Amino acid sequence: MSDLPDVIADGVSIAIRIGRARPQLTPSHQQMADYVLAHPLQAATMPIDELAAAVGVSIATANRFARAIGLDGYPMLRAELVKGFEAMLAPIEKMRIKLEKPTSIQDVFAAALEESQRNIAATRDALDPAACELAVQALLAARRVYLAGYGASGWLAGLLQRGLDAYCDNVHLLAGVGGASYGARLLPRMGEGDVLVAISYPRYLTDTVLLAQGAFERGVKVVALTDGPHSPILPFAHVCLFAQTENQYAANSESSALALIEALTSAVAHQSKDSVKTAARMTEAVLPWLHDSARSRLASRSVDAGPKRAEGRGRGR
Repeated sequence: MSDLPDVIADGVSIAIRIGRARPQLTPSHQQMADYVLAHPLQAATMPIDELAAAVGVSIATANRFARAIGLDGYPMLRAELVKGFEAMLAPIEKMRIKLEKPTSIQDVFAAALEESQRNIAATRDALDPAACELAVQALLAARRVYLAGYGASGWLAGLLQRGLDAYCDNVHLLAGVGGASYGARLLPRMGEGDVLVAISYPRYLTDTVLLAQGAFERGVKVVALTDGPHSPILPFAHVCLFAQTENQYAANSESSALALIEALTSAVAHQSKDSVKTAARMTEAVLPWLHDSARSRLASRSVDAGPKRAEGRGRGR
């Protein structure tokens, strides 16, 4: 009798279970084994009929394969595969559940907006006053501010840079065309007196965590914008600001993360010296680019071109 059930009770991975059972597997079961090992994420998300079709075997064979490696059936096989991908698969499972329920486009719009409202409300209610104070003071006192966020968080980092530029000197965005390696190249320049703002939401990217760790170890003050105390970036952060980012159709809701960023930049503006003068100087600088401004470049062109157009019309008569 096989000892696989005892091994399973000890928490051995699917890969090890398949490896131990492989010598006794039939050719069709070996096909299943090869597919599951090569595509564990896909196998974890497929219904049994889709998996069987992908491998080219029958549904009965798929079920028998699960039993051949010591599991009760396909549902248990899928559950075991999911264990390694809980965080990544959560959005897929939520989307699957939502798509199974008939609804209108308007209902999806309304549900998404309501979810954003709930996330922002939860983010506001969970604010830690001490953490907010520390984050703002760290940014205003920093010699240099580095902003790290990759993937979807790269856009958030760019918006944070836009908000901080007016009030903090030497703001450097690390989410550029150079990718994460650009941040790694700047690590040797970082030290005490600098601040790294690391933005990391599910699905967490290792690049951001590693960069935060490197900065932390160099004595850089790390401010983390993330979703909760379970985030992998916490061990390398001096200050954490949390945003709830639940989303029914994706890994994150960016609205609450953006709201937190806007709140942070608003607090920095409020605490910054001469913030009114700074805002006035910035407004003065951008006036030529504003469409409805009297100093708009378009308005200047209209005035310059006016007489020429009039002369042209006169000659044509």
